Amino acid sequence: MPMRPIYERLAELWYIKRRRALTAQERSDFDHCLSVNAAHMSKLAGLYNLSLLASMTGDTEWQHEICRELEKTEGDKPPFELSP
Repeated sequence: MPMRPIYERLAELWYIKRRRALTAQERSDFDHCLSVNAAHMSKLAGLYNLSLLASMTGDTEWQHEICRELEKTEGDKPPFELSP
């Protein structure tokens, strides 16, 4: 699933929320975006853990398989990195 529209809507709602209270629909959208983002990040974390396991067990074929899945899943990254 392309994540960019989720990131864009989440950012838009965050800026709106700074100026005024969100409407019921906007709150629903905000919750939905957070939920989709959490599921996406959970999937990535699982794939990274599997990749580490494949590396630790020396299973290169499995690790390449996982890396392909990671590339597909990470394919729609934000155009920048957030500073800590």
